[in-house]
Amino acid sequence: MNPTNPFPFNALISGFRRKRCSFLALQTFSFMHFNRVPVDTYALCSSLTASSDSKTVEFGKQLHSHVIKSGWASSVFVGSALIDMYAKLLLINHATELFDEMPVINTVCANALLSGYVEDELWVEGLDLVRKLPMLNLNCDNFTLSATFRACSGLSAVEVGEQAHAKMIRTVPNVGGDVFLQSSLIDMYGKCGLVQKAKLVFSLAGFRLEVEKKRDVVLWTSMLGVYGRNGHFKDVIRLYKEMLLEGISPDGVAFVIVISACGHTGEVNLGIKYFESMVFDFGMDPSPEHYSCLIDLLCRAGELDKAWKLVNEMSHKVSGSCTVSMWGALLSACIECANIDLAKLACQRALELDPLNVGIYVLLSNMYARYGMWNEIRELREVMKERGLEKDVGRSWVEVTS
Repeated sequence: MNPTNPFPFNALISGFRRKRCSFLALQTFSFMHFNRVPVDTYALCSSLTASSDSKTVEFGKQLHSHVIKSGWASSVFVGSALIDMYAKLLLINHATELFDEMPVINTVCANALLSGYVEDELWVEGLDLVRKLPMLNLNCDNFTLSATFRACSGLSAVEVGEQAHAKMIRTVPNVGGDVFLQSSLIDMYGKCGLVQKAKLVFSLAGFRLEVEKKRDVVLWTSMLGVYGRNGHFKDVIRLYKEMLLEGISPDGVAFVIVISACGHTGEVNLGIKYFESMVFDFGMDPSPEHYSCLIDLLCRAGELDKAWKLVNEMSHKVSGSCTVSMWGALLSACIECANIDLAKLACQRALELDPLNVGIYVLLSNMYARYGMWNEIRELREVMKERGLEKDVGRSWVEVTS
């Protein structure tokens, strides 16, 4: 093999990155650099992606320095990879500066920065960038629209979301071919509380002008999430049954939603049936989220003994299988049922897992206040003060239009 030929090394870097061996990909790039093997845009872009995958900030910055020194900074492909790396590492200021300084940009560059804004929940900055795209002579693609819907969800910006929806209808010829774009739209309307609009998008998602097709499981799960998030728990169960009749195999998220809905509607046996169906009919291994929903289901039905037994079984299994949310669900139920001793024990176990979890302290404080245990409240507040814990301040907002 010719040691100065970059193509075998490029293939190695790309292969390591695809196999999630980011460290080996970066070592290969270092070997190329040390042995003066010519480095091209392919090697740089793959190595930058590997840096973001492995969260190695320092190596990424060294790559950025190499890009500048070697003259590749003017490459729009390398620039896009750099912005994407900084955005995924949540170094948003670096990504923004780089985007502003690039001599040539394209939609991929803008999408990389937009993705970083959305992941870091900088919703306003994300929408500001989308508004600037026409001035930068850049077009929106499906990814841009999907990220815009997510930003609108975060801000509950219904009007902007509807404008993006209208743009999608005008500019995307085959919306039915992009499940994730439709899913983002359904989620946006659901998080803004517009359940009927979400339902309308879901209803039309399974149709094209020439033929009816099956809706993807992602769309079903999105609609289940809309119903669950907005308290339409009976609709969750109804839609889940429709999903099974359509021959769609539910995923783990769908089971979390439907088991939780059974807990809110008091259908304990049905929730247990769905949990068992997940294991025996669909061959899934329950995650801690599924067990949390099952425990919450039992607690809401007043089955504290069964819930306590299940949580204890989970705590003696593999480390990490028992979560704070499980003990939190049991603690809430104990408060409702005035089982103070069991509530204190559940609180103790939860704080063993996460000593700085403010939510558990708040639940315990509410229980003490409910039953007039004022001395305990004072002691609890002293403990929180010593540990520097403060209750999160609630907030809400409304969209004001002229």
